[in-house]
Amino acid sequence: MIHPDYNSAKNLKEILDQNGFSMQKKFGQNFLINPDARKKLIDCLDINENTKFWEIGPGLGAMTSEILERGADLTVFEIDRGFISLISEFFKPYAEKNKFRIIEGDVLKNWKKELEKEKPDRLFGNLPYNIAASIIADTIENHIRFDKCVFTVQKEVAQRMCAKAGSEDYSSFSVLCNWAYDIKPVLDLNGNNFWPKPNVDSRAVIMTPKENFPCCKEPEHFCKLQRALFSSRRKNVRNNLTGFIKNNDKALEYLKKAQIDPTLRAEVLSLEQILHLSDIMISS
Repeated sequence: MIHPDYNSAKNLKEILDQNGFSMQKKFGQNFLINPDARKKLIDCLDINENTKFWEIGPGLGAMTSEILERGADLTVFEIDRGFISLISEFFKPYAEKNKFRIIEGDVLKNWKKELEKEKPDRLFGNLPYNIAASIIADTIENHIRFDKCVFTVQKEVAQRMCAKAGSEDYSSFSVLCNWAYDIKPVLDLNGNNFWPKPNVDSRAVIMTPKENFPCCKEPEHFCKLQRALFSSRRKNVRNNLTGFIKNNDKALEYLKKAQIDPTLRAEVLSLEQILHLSDIMISS
């Protein structure tokens, strides 16, 4: 089957219309129609022959095509049955060589099962806006760090990923991302780079595992703790910690040992302070 012109919104629409398919807003579907942007993102992935890849949300395969042409071993996660039927035909020659596989359904429900088979070298995706933070946080909280991730996400999500303590965008998600990865912006993309044109701007980021990974005594406890500290942004750390452990006196004791002012709010605490507090709680 002939591939569509991935640079043409008109041709992409024609392909969908001819097959009786349509874009589904609930899946956050937007195709990147800027070829220069696609190339720049693919170049960031450092693809070598037989590099093992996961791609989330391939759509009609614009990025998929370039990844496979560079020799990668690719598994894609796609929820849209119409898109699945088309890319199954588009990339059939690669599938026959066992270089291309499709995992059908919701990636949030499927990724752990696939990980049991084999961990990929790279994780990539022009992520649907409605799942971006969820899938990134889910992998980190399950203590999975990939050798390299390149994601295109809503610009506000990217700002949260890179945010530092004390900034307006700093959140629990910021803490998780900065705990596990070094994160660098790659490029910004306004709505004109996509079809259908979204009402928000996007930003691509590259994520590489921290060389000196900030360890803690019990990562699972740290993940729960940092979420709890940000659970109510209007409350101070004492109140949120008390709600987490159900003991006000203990909360004050832990904060004192960690040398954290109980009247502060979580958005001013550094990653190191939260890690230290977690370790104190585990040791007490």
